[in-house]
Amino acid sequence: MTGDWGGRRALVTGASSGVGLEIARALAAEGAHVVLPVRNRDRGDAAVRSIRESVPDASLEVRALDLADLASVSALGEALRAEGAPLDLYVMNAGIILLGDRERHVTVDGHELHLQTNFLGHAALTRELMPLLKAGRARVAVQLSLAAARGRLDDLESERRYSAWRAYAGSKRAFGLWGVELARRSASEGWGLNVNLCHPGVAPDTGIAAGVRQQPKGAESGGRARLARRIGNTPAQAAQPALMALASDAAPGRFYVPGGRFGMSGAPRERALFTALQDESEARRMWEFAEGAVVRTG
Repeated sequence: MTGDWGGRRALVTGASSGVGLEIARALAAEGAHVVLPVRNRDRGDAAVRSIRESVPDASLEVRALDLADLASVSALGEALRAEGAPLDLYVMNAGIILLGDRERHVTVDGHELHLQTNFLGHAALTRELMPLLKAGRARVAVQLSLAAARGRLDDLESERRYSAWRAYAGSKRAFGLWGVELARRSASEGWGLNVNLCHPGVAPDTGIAAGVRQQPKGAESGGRARLARRIGNTPAQAAQPALMALASDAAPGRFYVPGGRFGMSGAPRERALFTALQDESEARRMWEFAEGAVVRTG
């Protein structure tokens, strides 16, 4: 599912590999100028080379961004605002899951690493980019995961109990609720953004899915590992829900997912929000939580 993106300016986080790379490739193929903010410059340059193998005239630029460092987020926002070019398309796709690592990691800003990378860093980046997003009346895709349906919100910083899967799922649910509130606020306050949510299902050729598959039998993700060995889309197919989320002209706040069994694979379709994302008071709470964290440490 694509749109007419000729001449549009897009920003895709997590575009150096996997699903994000394929989202960026698809947008470039449709004529968008794509900004790839990456933590590792070498991987960003490799992504540019990969895209240009299939889209020789792709319009691309690599920028520095580490979502786990709010100073880096602020630096990118300041640089883009100074340039003044509106953003028309914005995909918050980047994410991590440290399966197999039993240690709780904390960022330079004092937050649990999954929480900041998957959620708070994106909230901070959106805050930084808001003038450009409003100027472009941007179409926004909030990339979640199947884990958002089961994530818990009672210990988001994983201070009482830690596992990589628990931290990941909680961060994705919190991010989804924040995305729902972003859509609501844009509609009610006239920001002009078209915000939709999505998830890619299972993409066995990506780094996250590979980590799931490597979990030993009986580990916290054993069942998911067995499913990931047999079910899933290619990264290019897994990119389609996000592209549909961008292209949709329906009311904001819709949810696009793979249409196959359990939402793990298949062609993209719209579905109802996970029950875990439907509580409006929780959505407001996650917005306020993010605002407090970003303002306090940013």
